[in-house]
Amino acid sequence: MQMVDGRYSMDKKDVADVTQSAKQAGLKLGTSGTAAKDNALKLMAEGLMERKSFIFDANATDVSNAKKNGLHPSFIDRLTITEKVLKSMVDGITEVRALKDPVGEITRAWTRPNGLLVGRMRIPIGVILMIYESRPNVTADASALCVKAGNAVILKGGSEAIHSNKAIVDVLVSALKRADLPAGSIQFIDTPDKDVLYEFLKQDGRIDLVIPRGGEELIRAVAQHSRIPVLKHDKGICHVFVDAGADLDIAWKVCFNAKVQRPGVCNAMETLLVHKDTAKAFLPNMIDMYGKAGVEIRGCERTREIVEGIHAAQEQDWYTEYLDLILSVRVVDSLDQAIEHINHYSSHHTDSIITKDVNHSMKFLREVDSSTVLVNASTRFSDGFQLGLGAEIGISTSKLHAFGPMGLEELTAQKFVIMGNGQVRE
Repeated sequence: MQMVDGRYSMDKKDVADVTQSAKQAGLKLGTSGTAAKDNALKLMAEGLMERKSFIFDANATDVSNAKKNGLHPSFIDRLTITEKVLKSMVDGITEVRALKDPVGEITRAWTRPNGLLVGRMRIPIGVILMIYESRPNVTADASALCVKAGNAVILKGGSEAIHSNKAIVDVLVSALKRADLPAGSIQFIDTPDKDVLYEFLKQDGRIDLVIPRGGEELIRAVAQHSRIPVLKHDKGICHVFVDAGADLDIAWKVCFNAKVQRPGVCNAMETLLVHKDTAKAFLPNMIDMYGKAGVEIRGCERTREIVEGIHAAQEQDWYTEYLDLILSVRVVDSLDQAIEHINHYSSHHTDSIITKDVNHSMKFLREVDSSTVLVNASTRFSDGFQLGLGAEIGISTSKLHAFGPMGLEELTAQKFVIMGNGQVRE
């Protein structure tokens, strides 16, 4: 592996060496006890705090480069490690450590007429290739979850966060060594070369699962080139539907939070749907609140009849993940039309309904084909940490083998285990 322009230049042999090392590390990690893994996680959390100046300095280099390159403010927001972000990384690792170890759990057991006791046991998936952009906190979250679930992880972060990710990995690998767990359990690919990534995607004998987390272009490229099963963390075209007769105080609060609290993340609302019977009472104040927060509104014709001076929504707006203070708004005739809109335009990420009607709540929960569906709550809760998973390695928008925020259980597979007493098949 040669250093070129400050980064590693890898060839096919290097890729083979990294994946083989990860495979061997994963075999050892997968049979390590809970105490050893939890000790490593404890040391990881402590190490991040003890070496936070080292991490902040590395992140400052990335943020400075991003600003010089004119990257969007929402991108820089996702890239920046603040004291709050670092604490959330530490809290995530600590919460993962406190969770029950899924490895070895018997999830179901039954006895056959011939006396065989049949069960299903959770086991590590093996080696996971994690490909992601901009957010350095993913490095800590993914590593902690994989270690607890007994998986080795190969991390391929974006070039814009190269210094931050390298610093975080240095801390985490140091913790593994101090805990006497294989250092190869966490490996970091320090090169932006796409050909190297594509070579990793051919390693189906050594890598068991690929999780891409980023923009649409990244997801599509990984899916096209991979010989390994891919679990997609796709874009977040998230909706909130304000039903007829909804509590407007709840609706205003939830819809404001879903769009404004952090617009540059995948669980921020991108389209607001409003029932026609509620629109005149709800939209003027809502759009005024958005205006004061700097949100640009792109509305359908009926929305523009209720509130003047807003941009007309185009067909492409309903398909767009803005990741910015921009919101598309549509007035609909019914709950059925809202569900139809969501299932047509959404990315199967996260959608919410604001309603007082229990029957409408249940219909929305049953019929909206998304990985997370909420009632009277912000889409911003679609997050592994918020849902008690400790952290998440991603939000799966495909249904095999996980759907929604992925925590520890989603990073395991299940094998059959059978206890017999001399039975033979006739």
